[in-house]
Amino acid sequence: MKILVTGFDPFGGDTVNPALELIKQLPSEIDGCQIVTLEVPTVFHKSIETIRAAIELHHPDAVLSIGQAGGRPDMTVERVGINCDDARIPDNEGNSPVDRKIFEDGDDAYLLTLPIKAMVKSMQQAGVPASVSNTAGTFVCNHVAYGVAYLAKKYYPDLKTGFMHIPYLPYQAADKRGVPSMSLETLKAGTVAALKAIIHNEKDIAMSYGAEH
Repeated sequence: MKILVTGFDPFGGDTVNPALELIKQLPSEIDGCQIVTLEVPTVFHKSIETIRAAIELHHPDAVLSIGQAGGRPDMTVERVGINCDDARIPDNEGNSPVDRKIFEDGDDAYLLTLPIKAMVKSMQQAGVPASVSNTAGTFVCNHVAYGVAYLAKKYYPDLKTGFMHIPYLPYQAADKRGVPSMSLETLKAGTVAALKAIIHNEKDIAMSYGAEH
């Protein structure tokens, strides 16, 4: 088995992105599964093109993309990607699409196919705060979550895809009063646990991780 794990470069004026720092820490093998990592530009469409090239090169069984969600207190596994770009800030090449479809011939949304609840349970059992998220936003993170699911639907029917958001690193939050953060060591432990869940769960587990709002 082979899993492609992607992480974005810094954006929005930041000099660091915890997703990129995290994937640098991942081992090349977990429980006999090869782990391939990839830096992805925080740029609409170029991000998807970069991941597609890596899929063509490495032929992974699954893709887990990781992005920063400053303000979230835990590691959140996304359930769905929506066919909408609506940028509050420009991407790293100055693009600011508003209410624009990612792919004109794509469905309105795609449920992501990694075992999201098994991933959350595995992270929690490893002592890492984690939950299911029902929105990946409308910036480049959602763009990738939706876009890679679209590629799987159209071109790679056996490929499983998913997205995980992670909090700030502590030094990113040091001057942001009341904003949560998580150490790189904890982020690594959580991601390894999530990857083990992907490796060992062909189907997701039945467990309630729903939300009222």
